[in-house]
Amino acid sequence: MGKHADSTDSKIFRRIQGRKRGWVFTPDSFTDLGTRGAVDLALMRHRDSGLIRQLARGLYDYPRIDPQLGPLQPSTDDIASALAGRDATRLQPSGAYAANLLGLSTQVPMRVVYLTDGRSRTVQVGKRQIILKHTTPRNMATAGKISGLVIQALRHLGQKNVDQQVITQLDRRLDDDARKQLVKDIRYAPAWIADIFRSLADRESAA
Repeated sequence: MGKHADSTDSKIFRRIQGRKRGWVFTPDSFTDLGTRGAVDLALMRHRDSGLIRQLARGLYDYPRIDPQLGPLQPSTDDIASALAGRDATRLQPSGAYAANLLGLSTQVPMRVVYLTDGRSRTVQVGKRQIILKHTTPRNMATAGKISGLVIQALRHLGQKNVDQQVITQLDRRLDDDARKQLVKDIRYAPAWIADIFRSLADRESAA
């Protein structure tokens, strides 16, 4: 039996196909299209048809397809954004992941932690564990900024492990706008990290 054009199933189908491949989403992305039960059933049908892929309980993607490799894995950031609710909460990469993003660590962690002003949540996607950890407004004041990424990366490394090599690597990664952002947000950094912020800003002034 064919699906009615105005059915929840059909509306969800059109919304998915209207997005770019690689989109990661939860059932909450369709709350305006039908009841939760109807949405869940529609997603199950679209999963079974191969249109979408279930990554974990309550988490799906409209996978990008490589001609040789087949369906590609979504990015860690896309998964975290879907879990947090892209427009409802903010995210800040933390721990080993923050250090990796800045090139301070070559290890790609399988346990990725994001600070958030939303609720805490942990989801296993393949070998990756994505952890959203609720934190204080102070820690989220620099969310989405280079200053927040540097603070979290340095906290992960620890003061005793931040040597000249780490400072040099940061110096290479930061442009003038990034250095200015560090100065603006220096009040949110622990004292020892604030000293590093000042050092990096002074390098810009001396250039």
